[in-house]
Amino acid sequence: MTFPIEETDLVRSDSYAGRELVKRLDRDGPASTRSRAGAELNIGLLLLPTFPLLSLAGFCDALRHAADLGDQSRPLRCAWTLLGTQAGEVHASCNASVRVEGIDQHPERFDYLVVIGGLLSHLDSIDRRLWDYLAAKDAQHVPLIGMCTGSFVLALGGYMKDRVACVHAYHYEDYKRLFPGLGVMTHTDYLLDGNRITCAGGVSVIELATRLIGLHCGADRAAKVIHQMTVSRRGGASFIERRQALGYPSVDNVQARHAIVLMEENLEAPLTIETIAKMTGTSVRQLERVFVGSLGVSPKNFYRTMRLRYARWLLLNSTRPLNDIAYGCGFADLAHFIRSFRAVYGMTPGKLRAAGKDAT
Repeated sequence: MTFPIEETDLVRSDSYAGRELVKRLDRDGPASTRSRAGAELNIGLLLLPTFPLLSLAGFCDALRHAADLGDQSRPLRCAWTLLGTQAGEVHASCNASVRVEGIDQHPERFDYLVVIGGLLSHLDSIDRRLWDYLAAKDAQHVPLIGMCTGSFVLALGGYMKDRVACVHAYHYEDYKRLFPGLGVMTHTDYLLDGNRITCAGGVSVIELATRLIGLHCGADRAAKVIHQMTVSRRGGASFIERRQALGYPSVDNVQARHAIVLMEENLEAPLTIETIAKMTGTSVRQLERVFVGSLGVSPKNFYRTMRLRYARWLLLNSTRPLNDIAYGCGFADLAHFIRSFRAVYGMTPGKLRAAGKDAT
């Protein structure tokens, strides 16, 4: 005799499979015996009045899932501190209140300091203590993260000079108007530009948190976040485009693989090879030896070829203007892009695009 499968049975089955996956991810990683002081990833979150609650909640929840076994929420492998210019409560844009500690109570060196900005109308009323605190953290070489309009705060404080900011499309024109001399982009979730990181906000904060968790705590912690928060791993169109366009060879060396991922994620504002070496835990000289040995080319030339290969794909598979493609592939101006492209492909970008159209 057969019995129909009830919907509740399927739910129980999915629940069991999910729990088993979390157990395996927890088991495969290093033992969670660290205290707050010994956390692998320690982040300060500085909230400005009228900040978006989703950005704080999404980022913190990702850290919470990565930090402990199961769903226990102890800040073991990740630690986070909610900060304000003074101790008390900070009101979010939805009028919810969040209790924070004063920045004067936290001279410690975080791995990252996240600035979550508020409404742009509040930019001219920022507490002077915030500027002093940012200066102190920058002097300690703490990477600064501008989240949502936090990128505006960093720019206003002079921390985005020669840097490109990733902002939400809604605020793209605002950023260009307020900071006409600074680079800005909007078609990605976040952007790593040396020791400055900017994030558009919304659900993009989960992508950024997962990236940092993967770098500091390992792939098992990042995978757990993706599973627990039921988000797709880098499934956006831009990411798919890059995978289709680049098609780089597989590399056995772990440092080379990590470096290639960093290059792929930072096409718009290329990282220096020194920064890539530091982020992969090696020296420039050793990274060059690894690339030449594994790929037969220096990391600098590999990175440049990657950017041009992506540009070529965009020329043939999109209608984006040449200026947009040049900027999106990390070239400071169109003339530089055209010269570099012609040196590699033997024709200008415009001629390649025209030839592609004629062939279809």
